[in-house]
Amino acid sequence: MPRPFQVLGFGALAIDDIIYVDRGLTAGKGKVTKRATDHGGNVATALVAVARLGGQAGFIGWLGDETTADVAGSELERDGVDISLAPRHADAAPIRSVITVGPDGDRFIAYDDDVLHGTSDALPNDVLMQAPVLLIDGYATHSESVVARARALGLAVIADIEWTVGAATNRILAFADHLVLPLAFAQECTGEADPTMILDKLWSGDRSAVVLTDSERGAYLRQKGDAIRWHVPAYQVQAVDTTGAGDCFHGAYALALARGKSPLDCTAYATAAAAISVTARGGRRGLPDHQTCMAWMAAENAPAPLPIPACQK
Repeated sequence: MPRPFQVLGFGALAIDDIIYVDRGLTAGKGKVTKRATDHGGNVATALVAVARLGGQAGFIGWLGDETTADVAGSELERDGVDISLAPRHADAAPIRSVITVGPDGDRFIAYDDDVLHGTSDALPNDVLMQAPVLLIDGYATHSESVVARARALGLAVIADIEWTVGAATNRILAFADHLVLPLAFAQECTGEADPTMILDKLWSGDRSAVVLTDSERGAYLRQKGDAIRWHVPAYQVQAVDTTGAGDCFHGAYALALARGKSPLDCTAYATAAAAISVTARGGRRGLPDHQTCMAWMAAENAPAPLPIPACQK
């Protein structure tokens, strides 16, 4: 049965005040070279990436009602993300962030997230069934029952988790069949340092894939039905701003998955999309289209996935 969307998501929705400085973030002080305001948030930016890549994305997290100025939701809509299925609440508001970006593209994010998180527990099953893929982030701990229902309904659940609040985060990790995690968090979560050890430690019979992202070093992958552990090298690019690169990766991965690609192919596609995204300032301005991703992947110097040697497992 055809579905109107390819990816649904709920999670962080933010407004970012971005400050660009002329020295590295460890220098102690530096001169401001540019200021900008942009819209961000893990899931929100990932869904915009889906739309830029030609997919149909829907945000189903809390948005403000008719009594509030729903600036963040309106911006999502302008960026091509459907918000018609999102529950509304007078207390809903975006996270506010201040992001400092150094000359090498590295950044520090300071955020105020004392807002309404997740989505309504009363979200109907027929809303969840509007897409084959659900994308969530660490704030999904506020809506565990919705994530559980999504898995029971057969959706692929992709978890973008960067921190833990304990048992609730562990339950969300268990619900997800596609863990797409920053390597640093996965190391903290498992107590292991080596990516291949982490892939195996996070594996379970319910998983379809575990992907570990490691910025300029690329990504590491284990996928269901495949005895090989994979390393997908990163593209060699001059980063201007890494804000939103991980979100772009998740959006591209989710769209490729919805289009029927294998986790390895999803990771390769997402790696190209994320590399393109860091070549422009701001979390959403550099998000690529599908044709650009395919051109990068077809280039002669495009990195190819590499089997991790057995001795490293």
